[in-house]
Amino acid sequence: MKHDRMSVLAQMIDQGIIPVFYHPDVEVCKNVIQACADGGAKAIEFTNRGDFASSVFLDVACHFASTDPSVIMGVGSIVDAPTAGLYIANGAKFVVGPLLNPDVAKVCNRRKIPYSPGCGSATEIGYAEELGCEIVKVFPGASVGGPSFVKAMLGPCPWTKIMPTGGVEPTEDSLRKWFEAGIVCAGVGSNLITKELLAAKDWAGIEKKVRDTIALVRSIRGK
Repeated sequence: MKHDRMSVLAQMIDQGIIPVFYHPDVEVCKNVIQACADGGAKAIEFTNRGDFASSVFLDVACHFASTDPSVIMGVGSIVDAPTAGLYIANGAKFVVGPLLNPDVAKVCNRRKIPYSPGCGSATEIGYAEELGCEIVKVFPGASVGGPSFVKAMLGPCPWTKIMPTGGVEPTEDSLRKWFEAGIVCAGVGSNLITKELLAAKDWAGIEKKVRDTIALVRSIRGK
């Protein structure tokens, strides 16, 4: 299945919730990501955090390329261009970072890979868009001003597409505040794929939580 830039961005916006996940065990990753995909979140952000994370990513990406090509493997916590290039070579279909790095934007644009850099001000968001970023990550979401920051930003810049990460909870109250402020999607990590669900290896529980959360987003959007 071909996942080009346009279809990846469309999928991210459509599902509304981007699961953010990392685990050093390849089998755990396969199960969690399959659960997310089965719950409706085909685009998943694998966090570049642990030792040999890129090796784990490659194994997982190869697995889904053959078993479920509908899965869109993205990578997060990318701060430099060489690491972005490594993950793109290993099959990443979108790149997310905690900060804005123009060199990462160049690498991603060269390969038509969506890049969502972490921004915390109007100036950073504007610069990211100048570099070709379609969906800009606001990070850390709650700390830079929460939904009120998003609403204020979209006043003068209604074309901006914002994805907050940090401070988004899979509850109606939290999601309603963010989506009604104008975000297009949100990255959610341990609030969605909880330590309890992971410890119990409750893949069905993860699938249900993802499905319920996406349904909640759809109802808030009025779809």
